[in-house]
Amino acid sequence: MRLRRVTAAFVLAVTSMAAAPAGADPGPVVVPVTGPATGPVTGPATGTAEPVAPPADGCDPIAGAECLLPFPNDWFTTAARTRTGLRLNISAGAMPRNAAGAPIDPTRWNASDGFSPGSMLLAHMPGLDLVKSGAAPVTDVGWSLRRDAPIVIVDTGTGERWPYWAELDAGVTDLTRQALIIRPAKNFREGHHYAVALRGLKDAAGEDLPVPETFARILGDELPSGDPLAGRQRALHRTLEDLARTGVDARGLQLAWDFTVASEQGIAGPVLAMRDQALRALKGRSPKFTVASVTDLTPEQDPGIAREVTGEILVPNYLDKPGGPPGSNLNRGPDGLPRPLGDTVKAQYQCEIPRSAFTRPAHPALYGHGLLGRATEVRARNVRAMAGEHGFMFCATKWIGMSDEDVQHVASVFGDFSRFGTVTDRLQQSLLNFLFLGRTMITRDGFAGAAAFQDERGRPLVDRHADLAYDGNSQGAIAGGALVAVSPDVRNAVLGVPGMNYSTLLNRSVDFQPFQQILDRSYPDRLTQQICFALIQMLWDRAETAGYAQHLTNDPLPGSPRHRLLLHVAFGDHQVSTVTAEVEARTLGARIHQPTLETGRSPDLAPYWGIRSVPRRPYAGSALVVWDSGAPAPPVTNTPATGPQYGHDPHEDPRHDPEARVQKAHFLRDGLVVDVCGDAPCAADPVAR
Repeated sequence: MRLRRVTAAFVLAVTSMAAAPAGADPGPVVVPVTGPATGPVTGPATGTAEPVAPPADGCDPIAGAECLLPFPNDWFTTAARTRTGLRLNISAGAMPRNAAGAPIDPTRWNASDGFSPGSMLLAHMPGLDLVKSGAAPVTDVGWSLRRDAPIVIVDTGTGERWPYWAELDAGVTDLTRQALIIRPAKNFREGHHYAVALRGLKDAAGEDLPVPETFARILGDELPSGDPLAGRQRALHRTLEDLARTGVDARGLQLAWDFTVASEQGIAGPVLAMRDQALRALKGRSPKFTVASVTDLTPEQDPGIAREVTGEILVPNYLDKPGGPPGSNLNRGPDGLPRPLGDTVKAQYQCEIPRSAFTRPAHPALYGHGLLGRATEVRARNVRAMAGEHGFMFCATKWIGMSDEDVQHVASVFGDFSRFGTVTDRLQQSLLNFLFLGRTMITRDGFAGAAAFQDERGRPLVDRHADLAYDGNSQGAIAGGALVAVSPDVRNAVLGVPGMNYSTLLNRSVDFQPFQQILDRSYPDRLTQQICFALIQMLWDRAETAGYAQHLTNDPLPGSPRHRLLLHVAFGDHQVSTVTAEVEARTLGARIHQPTLETGRSPDLAPYWGIRSVPRRPYAGSALVVWDSGAPAPPVTNTPATGPQYGHDPHEDPRHDPEARVQKAHFLRDGLVVDVCGDAPCAADPVAR
């Protein structure tokens, strides 16, 4: 039985216990779908404008009763001595409340100097029909940049129009609570300021949606200084001026607002501080480690793997509880940066040493496991095949924060998002754990100097002079991008079935459905759920690719080299939505293998819009390669690929394909993308289930 199935069953049991009252039947997970989000909305439309209500404490009055909408929004910031000149300033009263009436504690968010570079833009426009409005759907991202687009996003510093797609939340049952979701087709730039305009939006009858009365008042004549909307009017005028400079007229606007993206320091600063302090303390030496077991395998037991080694790496603990167990936060100092607690985290590792290493030392490579998994995934058949066929020694440790030991805690956090930082804080510690494991693989007094990693003559089985590589799948690709960005040792990395921006991934993944059950009970309103996703993305940024993508290729973080990445995508993936890999590729500036798919396979008008072709082969740069094993195209809504119409899940197919492994091996060693598909679309055989 595959680990994912075991984990899913465990999560389902946890969700049933966590979500249901004692003795109650938790019932099935139900995620109703109303049809394509880009199609007509047939629920009640607002025939008249909303009445003006006094602005609630801490809320943005611009669009009506939804306190935090539109979001992200500079109305919820204040001037501060930060890299952006701002800091979030959200009141507890403005934050979403769970079913028990408890608001999310805004403290963690208010430490941010801006919003997520992968922000989903949210607004509430009851009665909206995106097809009648002519808004760009996920199948036609390029449509978003046309001059008369009904939704406009502008970088106010450069005047650049930003590409996006718009969708209505397809999981709602009450269409009056349906969120308008605008997703960037590539991440916003750190520290940049953006203005958003909605204009000419229509209902199912093709009639213009009414302008919210509050917005109409703010948009109109200057209000007296004592008017409760006067301050909001002054802020809006600055936004309107920014839009006007790019040709967007205030006439016809139905809503407009602005937001600022967090800075590099605001996102990556904590991990970089941990990395620099911890590696500096090593003074060029290996971290301390132990060897717990050494298992030699015969060719009959495994033709490719000769030895397995397990043990622990001792890593400084930057969490606030001894040993850093689930539920820990980072141990922050007065400056907000993590500081050592004084003990160590014992990061368990497992290494697979290929048989060829006894003839020629193996190339060192880290391996990152999948969703809520464990280090032993490095023993998976495809990883062992990769190691044995191509001479890699793969070593893995856990993504603590989102590993098997965190399942119960992660499930409980979806009942109260005030504690979500405990998940992402442990993930940040896990980045340091991986860095220490990698450093142990390439130092003289590390694994190379230990008998467990030597042959009978005392010669090292790992080539410590070779550049450290990284290979991760699924969650190992999502978190792996963050790891690669902060690593001073990794140059080339393969991200298998990758994506970024969990706020986009969650609703689209079959793996999220057990957690959806908790969410439906803890935060039952679907519009509130989308606001929660936008909020938790800001914390997830610190430990997943979305927060680091700008620095993965040509703009490395301080202390990190430039990196090259190969993205292997499974067309029709049920677990990691492939649209998120496209956003990642655009953000990285990665090229794409062409021809990508057979004609007619993609539902997009212009498949892989904005991603340029690999110019020549072998190509020394970052690239996206789509592997097609025959699965149907994924949904074009924010819903998972459930049901027989979506066929088998191709999630694991690329990594099991021998030609894909050949391409990976060339890339991990030399940073070169070689064509293994014969100038044709890349095809993989479905893995037997």
